[in-house]
Amino acid sequence: MSGVEQQAAPQLRGVRFTVLALVIFIAIVVAGFVHKIAQPRILTAVEMKINGLYLLDTPRNFGELDLVDHHGQPFTNERLKGKWTLVFFGFTYCPDVCPTTMSFLNDFMGQLQGTEAEDTEVVMVSVDPARDTVEQLAGYVPYFNPDFTGVTGEFLDIHRFATALNTPFRKVPGQGENYQVDHSTNVVLINPRGDYHGFFKAPLDMAKMKLTYRSARALWDRQH
Repeated sequence: MSGVEQQAAPQLRGVRFTVLALVIFIAIVVAGFVHKIAQPRILTAVEMKINGLYLLDTPRNFGELDLVDHHGQPFTNERLKGKWTLVFFGFTYCPDVCPTTMSFLNDFMGQLQGTEAEDTEVVMVSVDPARDTVEQLAGYVPYFNPDFTGVTGEFLDIHRFATALNTPFRKVPGQGENYQVDHSTNVVLINPRGDYHGFFKAPLDMAKMKLTYRSARALWDRQH
């Protein structure tokens, strides 16, 4: 090897090292950019509202619960802590809105994955406790999803709970024993602290609900 070649060899290795380092750096930057693009964008509170999720400025404590689930077990505030809960107020004799909403929530749960699926629960609270006994709910709620929870109790306790969550209901008069119950069709969102966090306004849209729900969770994680 000539002297010129001996002098050029280290320089060539240096150039190769620089080029390799530059390629690796560019690859890392591109990979990070692609990963960021692949992640769903977190909506702002205003954007979530436009898409149907109304978040409270300050999550609200709605008082103590003294209800019972469709297994006959006590349903208290502790049952709402440590996870996200979607609460729907309906009744088993409802002819259309309730079964439609319950089916929608089953489909919604089926599209969640990983942690989202593991720590999300759906609860249907009866607005017709006179007819929706524990046994009645046990034959109704699991039909839509065996992991869903049906809740009933004393009328005043349920009415107090619904009022605190801004989901009014009333029995339609003049219909005898086959009466209907007018009720809100919104789905309430309870956060992992067991507080009233917001609500999904009806009519529900699958794509929008998935996006806003994930954004609400991500926003919560950032703040906690």
